Amino acid sequence: MIVIFGATGFIGLYTAEAFIEKGYHVLGLGRNQKTGALLRSLGAEYREFDITDTDAYKTLPSENVEAVIVLAGLLPANAKVNLDIDENAADYFKVNVIGIINILEYCRKNGIKKVIGNTSYSDVSGTWGKKYPITEDEPRDFSLSGDHAVYVISRNAANDVMEYYNRQHGFQCCWFRFPPVYGVGPHGTIYVNGTAKKSGYVTFIDNAIEGKDIEIWGDAHLKRDIVYIKDAANAFVRAVESGKALGLYNITAHVQIDLQEQAETIIDVFGGEKRSRIVYRPEKKNSTPPYLYSIDKAKRDFGYSPEYVDFRSMMEDYKMEMESGRWGLLLDSRKKD
Repeated sequence: MIVIFGATGFIGLYTAEAFIEKGYHVLGLGRNQKTGALLRSLGAEYREFDITDTDAYKTLPSENVEAVIVLAGLLPANAKVNLDIDENAADYFKVNVIGIINILEYCRKNGIKKVIGNTSYSDVSGTWGKKYPITEDEPRDFSLSGDHAVYVISRNAANDVMEYYNRQHGFQCCWFRFPPVYGVGPHGTIYVNGTAKKSGYVTFIDNAIEGKDIEIWGDAHLKRDIVYIKDAANAFVRAVESGKALGLYNITAHVQIDLQEQAETIIDVFGGEKRSRIVYRPEKKNSTPPYLYSIDKAKRDFGYSPEYVDFRSMMEDYKMEMESGRWGLLLDSRKKD
């Protein structure tokens, strides 16, 4: 059995499906009844669960659990807190650190050694813009202000606790560093310092479908590393099946894709008779510099090899998934935002 905490989220649903397709029994835990129904339709068992509720762990299986996947957590993209007015630092630690400790204690008490979580790719944001692939050995370097700061601190603390359980209790914990994950999901709107904003590539897709202009802000040839959702999900399966997965891993496409290529490809894949026009807005700020992450360690330790390294293949699969109708609830929740 594979137990997935946070299985009702975007990555959680695809990860559950990836394990089910490999023949695993999946127990998906989450807090969204609607996407919980999606989990059941995929063939998973679903239960509502709050990782901060210590009593709830008594209801979980104590035998035949091969691995635990941790995708539950509080993210800035879901936090409606404006830091100029309020502060939610304690919430990040309650969920992302104490919640992880609760999970690790459940595992320790029941002899479950293999735990896979995730971390923030912003933990090395100070390295972005440098002309070399970022490895797992890169020292942490991130801003201690802004709406991502305490989130990154909490993720780092959680990962340090996981490493403690590796050394103190003989666990096989590892955690994945994802860049932006592309795929059909409920992320059309994200929160930036408490303000709802439409995400960039989803705006490109929606505008291409409607034949509207697509604006590119700042440098149109700014290149960044991304990963497609199915590659992210399959990485969890590979790590579980490996005896070597331990510590931090970059899970990306290891390909830098520039903004103009994204816009042009999205217009080709999603555009109808009325073709969108690209409008260049160099005066508008696009503050995130370019970055590229090395995936050599993941390749070496558990054979990670992304299938979707070409942006067109990502978008063609995205369109197929969107038109399949099977993720209707995810798309509906996106539209409601």
